[in-house]
Amino acid sequence: MAATHDFSTSHIVVAGSSRAGTAYRAVLRDGSALTVKRLHSCPLSEKAFRAEMGRMGQLRHPNIVPLLGFCVVEDERLLVYKHMESGALSSVMKKPGEAPLDWATRLRTPVGAARGLAWLHHWFQVPQIHQNLSSSAVLLDEDYDARITDVGLTRLVRMAPGEGGDTSPFLNGDFGEFGYVAPEYASNPVGTMKGDAYAFGVILFELVSGQEAAAVVTDVTGEGFKGTLVDWVNQLKASGRISDAIDKPLRGKGHEAEIQEFLKIAFACTQPRVTERHSMYRVFHALKSIGEGCDVTEQFDEFPLAYNKDDSDAI
Repeated sequence: MAATHDFSTSHIVVAGSSRAGTAYRAVLRDGSALTVKRLHSCPLSEKAFRAEMGRMGQLRHPNIVPLLGFCVVEDERLLVYKHMESGALSSVMKKPGEAPLDWATRLRTPVGAARGLAWLHHWFQVPQIHQNLSSSAVLLDEDYDARITDVGLTRLVRMAPGEGGDTSPFLNGDFGEFGYVAPEYASNPVGTMKGDAYAFGVILFELVSGQEAAAVVTDVTGEGFKGTLVDWVNQLKASGRISDAIDKPLRGKGHEAEIQEFLKIAFACTQPRVTERHSMYRVFHALKSIGEGCDVTEQFDEFPLAYNKDDSDAI
């Protein structure tokens, strides 16, 4: 309460907030900061909530925002995370008055995020599915290294079996930001690895185009396009104008070949047919291969994958 000034609106971290909860910057007495997420609701019993906290607290990886602690007071449920100083990727890309991200940063960021997501999908015997991935769930630290946040959050705020609710985190559109939701979720709203891969592909399109996932895109002719970012890039590809999808600040800088490879990965992630999408293991290594040519992946060492190493057809 003291660190957030009684959850003052001035301490709200917009980039870290979502429909599940509001994030606050908590400044401690020594001047250091944490992020406290105050859940809007949590139908889990205290015992079930504490069990989830124990599970989430064990998720430690360089590209995952670590859960440091939690607080339970009557109906209040608070999650305490490491504070990511540079904010969410979604906010960094559209900061007014600042120069657009250069190509090296736009490449380095998803390599780190893919590394974290691949670890969630492939390190565990039972894959850890994010279910609500977007550019707002990719946070950047002070060195602009990417970390995925809100891992496991959907398990906390959805209705649990036997508690009067549907187990689907996408019920009534509560989860899955518009523009990021894989098409199969419309008929079968159960989170999968390939659903996460689809959302990741949308993030790649955002990075290369400078457009938002659900925004109305204005093309080079000045005409508005109503639809998702995926719809827009697919239309450009079909008409042989895929180069129009590349953000203007990236053009003519000598990275054309790398950008085209980057786009191929994004298309591989967003294939309408689930079985045709790449696994995050393949996505990570494909991005890492491009990054090696740009000297942006020195810090990305190999990580062990105990299960499902490259099960491309896995859901």
